[in-house]
Amino acid sequence: MNRILIYGANGYTGQLIAEEAVRRGLKPMLGGRNRDALGALAQRLWLTRRVFELGDAAEVARNLEGVDVLLNCAGPFVATCPPLLEACLAQKIHYLDITGEIDVYALCHHAHNRARHQGVVVAPGVGFDVVPTDCVAAMLKERLPDANELVLAFESSGGTSPGTARTGIDGLAGGGRVRRDGQIVEVPLAWKVREFERDGIRRSAVTIPWGDVYTAYVSTGIPNIETYMALSPKTIARMRWLEHVRPLLRLRAVRSFLETRAVARARGPDAERRSATECHVWGEARNPAGRNEKLRLRTPNGYALTIDAALGILEHVVEAKPAGGYYTPSQLVGARYVLSLPGVTLVK
Repeated sequence: MNRILIYGANGYTGQLIAEEAVRRGLKPMLGGRNRDALGALAQRLWLTRRVFELGDAAEVARNLEGVDVLLNCAGPFVATCPPLLEACLAQKIHYLDITGEIDVYALCHHAHNRARHQGVVVAPGVGFDVVPTDCVAAMLKERLPDANELVLAFESSGGTSPGTARTGIDGLAGGGRVRRDGQIVEVPLAWKVREFERDGIRRSAVTIPWGDVYTAYVSTGIPNIETYMALSPKTIARMRWLEHVRPLLRLRAVRSFLETRAVARARGPDAERRSATECHVWGEARNPAGRNEKLRLRTPNGYALTIDAALGILEHVVEAKPAGGYYTPSQLVGARYVLSLPGVTLVK
């Protein structure tokens, strides 16, 4: 357990995971690019640090020497995953991350055969993205084996970290995405709006390109998948307006401006707010005959769930030593794994 490296440990989520790891008696190494922030964290937690950028493959390889499992917490993962994944495959190091980015799931999945040959576990998305929704998808597949349509949705509260805000801005340029007949297709931002019920209250929700568009298909084989996020009507209207100017979002200067503004407002919830807020996850599956099955989860704050889910999966990889290859969360630890996490309940 002392041959674990958390990359991006000085970021909001990475720091929370590192702190909890220490509370659990683990002694991970801390990696990242910010020497001062990483050094202060390492000194406070009595851990070692490795400061390195990702632009030089030789430098990455050198800093991963002696590591058995890498947990990547540095986003946007579309930038950090490729060099870290390549180094892990070359050096037979298990690769985990907390991404929610569809393109990262695709990159990792395409490495399946190489990972299997190397005996390397490749498991992106071991946090709130996409553990609860992936487990819901897998449980629905068990209930309705011939399902051909899947809808997943979630409602999150408590605030956003700088890294999540930055990744969200980057993702706007790609528009929305859904899966149709097994293929991922691009759709407009805020393509569909519908409602989900929570505690007797109707909540408006809009399609977003959540990671399950990729991962739920791998987990279940269900060919038609849509993913939604519950948002206020005002925010949904703003997203639909952004669709009209989306070509501008492809310009790096425009994205940088929006990222700067978003990151300046994003602090990430403090401990009190994390403990006082929660999330809700909905899932619906339907088969060709029109039969449907539904599930709903109530979970802790998304960042709190990410800490427990990521460390639990990391410990599973170390202790259970699964065969190499690409895994979704439900493939790696089972459809009911989310129900074992603190504060998660299945709503009847």
